Amino acid sequence: MADRYGIRGDFLLHDARFRGLVPPNGFVEKLFTGTRWAEGPVYFPAGDFLLFSDIPNDRILRWVPDGAGAGSVVEFRRPSNFANGHTRDGVGRLVSCEHGTRCVGRTELDGRRTVIASAFDGKRLNSPNDAVVAPDGAVWFSDPTYGILSDYEGYVAEPEYGGRYVFRVDPGTGRIDAAATDFVQPNGLAFSPDGARLYVADSGASHDPQGPRHIRAFEVAAGGRLRGGEVFATVDAGIPDGLRVDLRGNVWTSAGDGVHCFSPQGDLLGRILVPEPVANLEFGGPRGNRLFITATTSLYACYLATSGAWTRSLLGT
Repeated sequence: MADRYGIRGDFLLHDARFRGLVPPNGFVEKLFTGTRWAEGPVYFPAGDFLLFSDIPNDRILRWVPDGAGAGSVVEFRRPSNFANGHTRDGVGRLVSCEHGTRCVGRTELDGRRTVIASAFDGKRLNSPNDAVVAPDGAVWFSDPTYGILSDYEGYVAEPEYGGRYVFRVDPGTGRIDAAATDFVQPNGLAFSPDGARLYVADSGASHDPQGPRHIRAFEVAAGGRLRGGEVFATVDAGIPDGLRVDLRGNVWTSAGDGVHCFSPQGDLLGRILVPEPVANLEFGGPRGNRLFITATTSLYACYLATSGAWTRSLLGT
């Protein structure tokens, strides 16, 4: 049943602007179930498929659509080094954050694996969590301690460099710089459509009820330096984990009750209601307007009336 704005029960409106982002007959559908903790969805336009992680089961799964839209899922890689977040670079290579190896790796087009980052200041990383590629080709990634807290999503170990940072890997030299060092548990990352703003989630409330459950916004200056870092938005259900930005600059973030959508000014516009806590999300599909959602045991999806900023750019539209 739709409300007076024409929005169905799978969507909760907080601001009238949300009407323009959700089709009147849109709904959330379950595409697959059978994971222990689904994470890290990344869409590949060239092959029209989605990869996503099942971290505790140490595997990456591949979803391929069929004529009816539900598609099918097969194992893409096992073991996966307890891979978490993924992204793709400008030439279509898979970039993965691996808890098991405590590194960021890249799968070359011929299948070879290249390590992008494994240490900072001579000490091992914690457990890279999420990654995004900037317009200049730099790889940015978050490095909380989730993958070394226990043997469930990696291997229990002690942190070595003493922090939980957001890093930038220079595309020319491969130099690894700490771009932001004042997070409790940095998590999902996403750029604004013009690449001038970087959003970073802090999910510190996952292990401390008084910890942060917000998204911060940074201005990206020359050479990849960050300025600002003010709180952009706070999630009121669960914690923010993965996030994506659409063509209009709206920020879509995971939460305990589904997906929350914030305007570029940080206003809560609406929610996509999902029956399981959501870890991450990704725009995909041939037109970039299908939102894929990894939520605990399952993969969900819904069509929107907007498209992902980076997905559409890769599609050339």
